Amino acid sequence: MTDVLEYGQLFIDGHLVDPAGSDVIEVVSPHTEQVIGRVPHAAKEDVDRAVAAARRAFDEGPWPRMALEERLEIVGRIKDAFMTRYDEIARLISSENGSPYSWSIFAQSMGAGMLYDSAINAARAFPFEEKRAGVLNPLLVRKEAVGVVAAVVPWNVPQFVTAAKLGPAFASGCTVVLKPSPETPLDAYLLADICKEAGLPDGVLNIVPADREVSEYLVGHPDIDKVAFTGSVNAGKRIMEVAARNLTRVTLELGGKSAAIILPDADLEHTVTTLMPNSFMNNGQACVAQTRILVPRGRYDEISERIAAWVSELVVGDPLDAATQVGPLVARRQQQRSLDYIRIGQDEGAKVLTGGGRPESQPTGWYVEPTLFGDVDNSMRIAQEEIFGPVVCLLPYGDEADAVKIANDSEFGLSGSVWTQDVERGIDIARQVRTGTYSVNTYGVDFNGPFGGFKNSGIGREFGPEGLAAYLESKSIALPKDYQA
Repeated sequence: MTDVLEYGQLFIDGHLVDPAGSDVIEVVSPHTEQVIGRVPHAAKEDVDRAVAAARRAFDEGPWPRMALEERLEIVGRIKDAFMTRYDEIARLISSENGSPYSWSIFAQSMGAGMLYDSAINAARAFPFEEKRAGVLNPLLVRKEAVGVVAAVVPWNVPQFVTAAKLGPAFASGCTVVLKPSPETPLDAYLLADICKEAGLPDGVLNIVPADREVSEYLVGHPDIDKVAFTGSVNAGKRIMEVAARNLTRVTLELGGKSAAIILPDADLEHTVTTLMPNSFMNNGQACVAQTRILVPRGRYDEISERIAAWVSELVVGDPLDAATQVGPLVARRQQQRSLDYIRIGQDEGAKVLTGGGRPESQPTGWYVEPTLFGDVDNSMRIAQEEIFGPVVCLLPYGDEADAVKIANDSEFGLSGSVWTQDVERGIDIARQVRTGTYSVNTYGVDFNGPFGGFKNSGIGREFGPEGLAAYLESKSIALPKDYQA
């Protein structure tokens, strides 16, 4: 019998308080299909209370008025907790969403801690005030906190994405209403404990787990100054539409269909062993996953056989088993979505090189075999649409110009990579591909550089000074002509 985590209250204004209604969110294990937790489903009245608490904390409380180093000391204690409690956080999130524990250690827990640290470093180096020569008068240009932030986060990397928003929001002096996904609300309570222990003032963080309807109410709330959202393209477009009614600022980190270009001179051993884990990361449930692999026609058979052999050896199983490389998808609907796309790919004429169904070793749970398609044309739906599961496509190309054209032939522009023994050649390819992040002979999203997308992959940037700037407004103060500091 699985232990069930029961939370009967919501974290609002620094305290656990009774919810307005009686609706409950049940958290179901994607491995056992059994209930592992229950939390209150926030009602619109709860959102009103949370936003009011955040508004008070910003307008009247100490948080935005603290010296920068005072705020950063508290953010540093939050970071330290993630680094010391990494195992607890990783196991909880893997239980909720099926992320392999071996991957969760870094991406779900320690990665979140690193993002808080990155925000601290960015804030310490950031020019919050700058003296500037004006046309008529000397100027003082200030960067001030935008205000109350609605942070809406997904289920695939819940604390990582939360840290990408809370780190710069807290460093800048903003207050936050966090809306976790219904699939992964349990780890948000752990975050509440961490922030309380770190000394975060009441009202600076408020947490309201809820569904789409209540989320829409939150982002359309007139007392929200900025919405920070990570999720699907359709949801992002809807959030932008709703937020526009109040001219609420938005940053949107949305989907991806990233292309990895293998050039003819690539070192195949290095390429396969470095690239492929980033195609199937988090069971394929990652917006930056390299899900289109572009292969030169002259080496297509050799490379496709090598990649298919690698994929066929992936260990599928219990996400809490350290040996597992691919766990279950987060929900039955996500499992069915991947299976539907596998069928669509076959109907379109693509060839399944390995995988293609449910793993026989896992009769229970929302599992899909790691699946590799060959002979994929970029016009196929499996090459154009984000599947968000363990399904990867191999696409043959002619010359480099053809590879760049295929890579750019997408409504998305989030990530990508190129693999070659000529780094300068790789950099030239990187300059031509229209994505927000790119890698040469490696794969990485560096926390000190801007992260975000071109085209339908989003608006705005997270991480580093660019991510901090997204939580700040610019103010220009004209000074007397004879003013000298």
